[in-house]
Amino acid sequence: MSVLVYTEINKGRVKKASLECINYGAKIAELTGSSVTAFVNNANQSQLEEIGLAGASKIISVKNDALKSDSMLLSAAMEQIAKSEKSKVIIFAFDINGKAIAPRLSAKLKAGLVSGAVDYPVIKGDSFEVNKNVFSGKATATYKINSEIKIIAILPNSFPLTSGQNKSTIVDLDVDLTNVNSKIIIKEIKSDNVVGMIPLPEAELVVSAGRGLKGPENWGIVEDLANSLGATTACSRPVADLHWRPHHEHVGQTGVAIRPNLYIAIGISGAIQHLAGVNGSKTIVVINNDKDAPFFKSADYGIIGDAFSILPKLTIAIKKFKQNQN
Repeated sequence: MSVLVYTEINKGRVKKASLECINYGAKIAELTGSSVTAFVNNANQSQLEEIGLAGASKIISVKNDALKSDSMLLSAAMEQIAKSEKSKVIIFAFDINGKAIAPRLSAKLKAGLVSGAVDYPVIKGDSFEVNKNVFSGKATATYKINSEIKIIAILPNSFPLTSGQNKSTIVDLDVDLTNVNSKIIIKEIKSDNVVGMIPLPEAELVVSAGRGLKGPENWGIVEDLANSLGATTACSRPVADLHWRPHHEHVGQTGVAIRPNLYIAIGISGAIQHLAGVNGSKTIVVINNDKDAPFFKSADYGIIGDAFSILPKLTIAIKKFKQNQN
C-alpha cells in the first residue's frame, strides 16, 4: 500500500505545490506505516531527483504528451496507477489541475474527497479527519473521510516545503488510454507576465493593484515594485473586468485564491469577495489614500497616501537595501 501523489511539471520545473504534496504525503506515510509513490508525466532526470528528495520512495514516470492538459486522460491514468499500487490515500494540490482531476478520480474509485485542506489529517482508526477553510476563510471545518480510499487536495502554500536525502526508485510506465474518449481544444493566449515570473498560486511575494491606479497606463509603477521584490503581479476583479490586466492575474473569491508570505495591495478597497481569496496571506500590506478603506482592518501594515508617490520611493528603497546586502 502506498500514498499516491499527483506531481506536475510546469515551465520546465517541478511545481512547488506538487513538492508540498509529496511532503504532505510523506507525513501521512509516516503516520500510517506506508510509503510515497509519485506519479509524474514528462519529467527529466533532475526533476525526478528533486521529486525523490521531497520524500517520494517510488516515482512512476510516464512519457505521454496526450496527458499534458487533459483532465479526463489524467484521471484515467491516475485510476490505473492507484489500483496497481493499491493506494488508499491520494494527494493533489488544490489548483487548476487538482480541481479538475481529483473529483473525477473520486467518482471512479468511490473515494471520499476533501478539497482545500489546510492541516495534516488526524487519523482515527480507518477514518481521516481533515481541516479546511469555509465561509471565505472566516472559519475552519473538520471533514471526516470514512471511505476505504481517501483523496485530499491541499491548499498551496499552506505547508512548509522541505527537502531531504531520500533516494527513490524510478519506474517507467505506459498507461493504457485507448478506451478513454476525450477531445481537448487548446487556445493560445498571449501573456503579459514577465518571463520567469512565478505563477500566482505558488508565489510567495505578490504585488496587487486595483482601480486606484486609474488606468492600465499606470501599471508600470506596480511592475517596477514587483520586479524589485522578485514578486508576481496580481489585480482586483474590476481591473480584470475593465481589461486593464489579464484575467489570470485576478485574485479573490471568483479569481485565484492565494496564500503568499507577503501580499501588497495597492488602491484596492478590500471588499469581502477580494479578501476571501487573499486572507490566507501571512503578511498583508495595504497602500490606499482612503483612510476608511475596509482593507485596513485586515492589514498587518497600512500606508495611507498616494500610491503614485509612495510606490516609486518604495521601489528605490528596496533596490538600495538589496544593493547594500550584496
